Amino acid sequence: MIKRTIKKLTKMMTVINEVGPFEQVEISGVSIDSRKIDKGNLFVPFKGANMDGHQFVEAAIQDGAAAALWQKDVPNPPVGLPILMVEDTLEALQQLSRSYRNELNVKVVGITGSNGKTTTKDMTANLLSLSYKVQKTEGNFNNHIGLPLTLLRLEEDTDIAVVEMGMSALGEIEFLSKLAKPDVVIVTNIGESHLQDLGSRENIAKAKLEIISGIKENGLIVYNGDEPLLRKGLSDYVGSAELQTFGRSSENTLYPVSIVQKDDGSRFTINKGNEEFHLPVLGTHNILNALGSMLIANYFDVPFEKMNEGFAQLKLTSMRMELVSGAKGEKIINDAYNASPTSMRAAVDLVTTLSGYEKKILVLGDMLELGPNEENFHYEIGSGVNKEAIDYVFTYGKLGQFIAEGAKSVLPEDRVKAYENKTDLISELKKYTDTKTLLLVKASRGMRLEEVVHELQK
Repeated sequence: MIKRTIKKLTKMMTVINEVGPFEQVEISGVSIDSRKIDKGNLFVPFKGANMDGHQFVEAAIQDGAAAALWQKDVPNPPVGLPILMVEDTLEALQQLSRSYRNELNVKVVGITGSNGKTTTKDMTANLLSLSYKVQKTEGNFNNHIGLPLTLLRLEEDTDIAVVEMGMSALGEIEFLSKLAKPDVVIVTNIGESHLQDLGSRENIAKAKLEIISGIKENGLIVYNGDEPLLRKGLSDYVGSAELQTFGRSSENTLYPVSIVQKDDGSRFTINKGNEEFHLPVLGTHNILNALGSMLIANYFDVPFEKMNEGFAQLKLTSMRMELVSGAKGEKIINDAYNASPTSMRAAVDLVTTLSGYEKKILVLGDMLELGPNEENFHYEIGSGVNKEAIDYVFTYGKLGQFIAEGAKSVLPEDRVKAYENKTDLISELKKYTDTKTLLLVKASRGMRLEEVVHELQK
């Protein structure tokens, strides 16, 4: 993490007060939460609509912070304490992270996409860790505050930083890319998330491709070559970066030759070498994420033959295609972390292909932030269910009702059950599970469908 004297900090960001008596004080790390101060931290308060972090500055210093920023338009800065006055504390944080990143001899991998950012981040970091010291974005620290904090957590001797870049509007990823100055970028896919804000998949693609705006000379751009919007968006690229693609099609730089899905994960081979890879996570879409990670690792001279070692150590965030057991011995794919039409179709397709079960049940909830066509997106998920492979569809939520309507167009009505009360859903669902049952539980984060999984495990 960043370790600098206050005197040095005044050269890394614009400080407008004299810090004379404190200039040799050294800060160690940065915190924006006064409840989570480590000794030596620089505390950065934000002035919000409902809460002003400046009221916690003195307490943060009492709790061990070495110094704090103070926004110029906030009255009554404390006297006699190590305070760095700035025009805007958020801009100062961003400026400090930019300066620190420029001082480090670190390579940066930037990751974005509608789905799969975190999984791809974890896979990429694991593969690169076979040969390098790697740090990665923690949790979902992938926005205009989280990315600066991620950069400021980097150790001086870190070789490669793997960072996520998220967005909800045009221009946001461009800002993040120019801040992080990535050597390599990857766009995992273009889905329907953020349609409510951006209006079209074309605008989503445009926003995601902003990640190339800060890329360093002679870097690498990796993207899903099966996505026409990405191919089109990069068709007239004239920069110095190399372009590589991954996907199902043999036109890509890297593609799978064979895929076998099992309960313990996925096995696949690729068009380079004869190695069979084992990915301890379910879903063809995760194999595609892995291919993108493999291209990045290989760019940094990690041989394909070593990559199974990295995959074997993979620990994904919970509730992402997580296979768990229920109280009756049923198998549950807990994918309740989030959902979009793209990721929900992929998860349903996986359940369709897995063998060894006598009964397969989909438990699907609302997909949020899809804009004016949200009802159609939900209906299409239901109408796309394979009636030969899926036995029952349970839905939860107001939009889930449209999944149920779609499912009734292909399944008998008594095999489709819609609920807006989670307790009733769980009670009914328990009547249908046994040791030969496979369930998929998936919805947007706000629906908290993991509660269904937890009840089935009791």
